[in-house]
Formats: sequence, C-alpha cells, structure tokens
Amino acid sequence: MTQPTASYGGRPLMPAPGAPTPELRVARFRPHARRLVWSALVVIAVAGATGYFFDNLPAGFENWMLVAAASAVVFLFALLPFLAWWTHVYTITTRRVIERTGIFVARRRELSHVRGYTIGMRRGILQRMWGAGTLTLSNGVDAPLRLVNVPSAALVHEVLVDQVEVNQILAHRDAQPLPPGPPPPLPRR
Repeated sequence: MTQPTASYGGRPLMPAPGAPTPELRVARFRPHARRLVWSALVVIAVAGATGYFFDNLPAGFENWMLVAAASAVVFLFALLPFLAWWTHVYTITTRRVIERTGIFVARRRELSHVRGYTIGMRRGILQRMWGAGTLTLSNGVDAPLRLVNVPSAALVHEVLVDQVEVNQILAHRDAQPLPPGPPPPLPRR
C-alpha cells in the first residue's frame, strides 16, 4: 500500500499517481438519538405503573394480565423504535456514502463520490439546539439520498465536500495517461 504524497497548503493528502486507492471508512453514525427520549419516558412510566399496580389488583390472574400489557406497551413503544434507530446506519467511506436501514428487511442505498453531487443542509430549531441537521445529497440522476437528523451536521457536510473534491481530482488524474518510464518512487517514512 502506498503512502499519501506530500500536501501543499490545505490540499488533502493523495496517493501517488497510478497507485490503487483502498476504500477506507471515514465515518459511521446513526441518526441523532433524541427521538428515543419518548421511548425512555414510556419505559419509565410503564415500570412505575406496573410496580404500583402489581399485587394491588383484586384477582391474582390480573397481575399477569398487567405484566403482559406492560410488556406489549414496552415492545411497541420502546423496543421497536430503538431497533429502528439502531438498524439505521450511515457510512461514509473514501469512495461512497452508504445508507443501511431496516429491522426485518434490510435496505441499502449508495451514492458514489466520483459522480459528484450537491449537498443541501437543512436545520430546524430543534436540530440546531442539538447540533444535528438533515443533509440531502443529489447527483441529478438518482433519487436524492437524505441523511436525516445527522449529529454534527456541519462536520459531516464538510467531510462530504472534501471527499467529493478528492475523488473527482483522483478520477481526473487517473484518466490521464501515465508518462512512459518507470513508476514514480514511493515516499519514504
């Protein structure tokens, strides 16, 4: 594997011309977890209500009905939202952006940096309070890829802009014919 060549004032590091570039993971994150606050409140309320009413009901079988109802409420309003949040993952690599989602049926969408795309950032009042935002990536051909409630949205926006720039520079440089002769020497560590 080749090491990146020297950089000049603010330019990103790039591999030697003609050298293969491995795909590296830049970031992996999930949507902001603030939507799980309601699930946490449901768990706290159900636990409190179940603890209060258990053994205070007239018939013994009603205790188990209470536990079954509490379990169903926790499953529907706490566990399923948590699993939906946990399985929704955004990955940024040096070549593409990947969105994976789905609890029972997995869905995956990708957008390549080389093709280039516009990046729109929208931040509502609550998103600004939490430092989150919604990024919309559109290449003009495919349906836009929306990264919803991204934590540290400004930083992710900056990383995506850098990756598009680097990939387009590398694609342009690799499209040029290599000069005849031996390959350039590898930089020393």
